[in-house]
Amino acid sequence: MSEKKNVVIVGAGFAGTSIASALSAKLDAAKYNLILISSRSYAISLPASARLVVSPSSKLEDTAFVPLDKLYKNGNGETKVGVVKSIEAKEGEKSGAVVLESGERVEYEILVLATGAKWNGPLNLPANEKDVLPHVNAWREKFANAKHVVLAGGGAVGIELAGELKDEHPNTKVTIVQGDKQLLNSTYSNALRTGMEQRVRARGIEVLFSEYIDEIPEEGSIGVTTRAGTQIPTADLVISARGPSPNTSFISSLDSSALSGSGYVKVRPTLQLVNYPSIFAAGDIIEWAEQKQAAKTRGHAGVIVANILSLLQGGEAGNLKVYGGSPEMILITNGRNGGMAYFPFFGGFTLGDWFARLLKSKGLMVGMFRSGLGY
Repeated sequence: MSEKKNVVIVGAGFAGTSIASALSAKLDAAKYNLILISSRSYAISLPASARLVVSPSSKLEDTAFVPLDKLYKNGNGETKVGVVKSIEAKEGEKSGAVVLESGERVEYEILVLATGAKWNGPLNLPANEKDVLPHVNAWREKFANAKHVVLAGGGAVGIELAGELKDEHPNTKVTIVQGDKQLLNSTYSNALRTGMEQRVRARGIEVLFSEYIDEIPEEGSIGVTTRAGTQIPTADLVISARGPSPNTSFISSLDSSALSGSGYVKVRPTLQLVNYPSIFAAGDIIEWAEQKQAAKTRGHAGVIVANILSLLQGGEAGNLKVYGGSPEMILITNGRNGGMAYFPFFGGFTLGDWFARLLKSKGLMVGMFRSGLGY
C-alpha cells in the first residue's frame, strides 16, 4: 500500500480554517493526510480584535480565541503548531516541503498559503499564543490610562477602534487623522463615507482630513505634529490604524518572482501560484484587485477546495475553477450599538445603526466564527 500524501495548509485565519474544514469533509482519508500549520493552537476572530484590545469588560478572550480541535470533519485532519520559515519547491514540480522554525520538514502534495496580514499597534497580535493575552492586557491598560488617543488612519480599523474607545472610556479624547478628504476609501459610496463621518463626530470624535502622521511617537511622549505642521499637543497615545501588510516574507524563499513589489502573492485566476501549480494562496496575501476582508475568503476557499480535489483526482489544469472576484461590501461598527453597512447592488445602498447592531456591532459575529470551527 502506498504511503499517504499530505495536503498542507499554512495559516489558521478565516481562509485557512475554511479550506481545512471543507477539505476534511471531502478528502479521502485513506490516501491523504490533511495538516493545518498554525503558530497557535487556536484561531482568533479578527473582527473582534478592536474591542478585544480596548475592553476588559468584553471578556472576548473567552470567546474569540477558538481552539482548532473541533475544526475537522470526521476527525480527518490535524493541527501542527509552528511557524513556517521557508518553502522547498521547484518550478513546475508537483510536490515539495515546508520547513518550520523548529527545523521540522513537512512534505506536501498540495500546499495552501493562507498566512493573512501583519497589523500595526494593538492589532499586531503575537504569533506565540503565550504572548497574546499579555499583549491584550497591556493595550487595555494603555487605553485606560490615556487622556487623548490619536489614531493615524481613517479606514475601518481607525473608525472601529475609535468607537470602542468611546464605549469603554467615554471621557477620553479621540482624534482620527486621515490622509484622504473623507473616511474610508473611494471603493465605497459617498453615502457611506459621509454617513460614517457623521456618526463618528456625533460621538465626540475629532476627525482631521488631508493630514498625515509619518512617524508614530515613542510611548510616553506627549504631543504629535502632522506632516503639514498641524500640532496635536495633548496626544499622549498615538497609534497606527493604517491597513496591514501581507504576512509573506517566508514565501520569498521560493523565488523573487513569487511576490509582487508590495509583498503580495502572485496568483493565477485559479488561485495557484504563477509558477507553482501545486501551491495555492488565499485571503489577504493574494495580489488581487479587491479590498482585503475576511468575507472575501469564502470565494477564495470555494475555488481552492474545488481545484485541489480536481487535481488530486487527475483533473486537467485547463478545467480548473477560476476566481472572478467578490462584491465590495462592508459592515463597520461604531461601538456596540452603531455603525453602517454598504452593499454595491442596485446601484449601491447603505444601511444604518440598526442593521450594524443586529449583524455585527453587538456580538462581532463571534458566534458565527465559533460555529465555523465546530463550537
